[in-house]
Amino acid sequence: MKRAAAKHNRWEDHYSRRAKKERFPARSVYKLQEIQRKHHLIKKGDKVLDLGCAPGSWLLYAANLTGSKGQVVGIDLKPVTEKVPSHVRIYAGDILALDDRFFESLGKDFNVVISDAAPATTGDKHVDSARSFNLCQAALSIAQILLIPGGSFVCKIFQGEDFKDFSDSVRSVFKSQKIFKPQASRKASKEIYIVGLGKK
Repeated sequence: MKRAAAKHNRWEDHYSRRAKKERFPARSVYKLQEIQRKHHLIKKGDKVLDLGCAPGSWLLYAANLTGSKGQVVGIDLKPVTEKVPSHVRIYAGDILALDDRFFESLGKDFNVVISDAAPATTGDKHVDSARSFNLCQAALSIAQILLIPGGSFVCKIFQGEDFKDFSDSVRSVFKSQKIFKPQASRKASKEIYIVGLGKK
């Protein structure tokens, strides 16, 4: 039994304990919170699309920010089991393979597109960063289609050889592009967030 407990606690830290206390399903909520404090992306009444939304922390935090007059839409391959407010809709789907019918059901004119999507990791940093890049490119394509002019974009990417290409792609779509490493990211993590402000 002791060994199971030790394994369970391996990733537990200040942020995971705080998430449990504040009733968020994962510590990742504090990464979005830091990005929001710095860039004020999500406002009351906004329409937000959350790509790779499971287990639901970013959805819930975005829903708090938009308030009930806003709308938050989430997509993920995995189900979200958290209870969500009435202004949140969740779709089961693969962001690498969305078709026109799926886009129609999502709606358009989103103010903000956020993506904390991560690929299934292999332990091979080249494979993992390439998979992350593919997800990010898909997220950026979706943002280009569904964001209003002036809209904002946040996307997690694993640092690797494709990082600069993706960073340049975001810069070409948005008036301003920022790179952000939240304090809530684990020190060993290769993840970094790219923020696009003011869709052209």
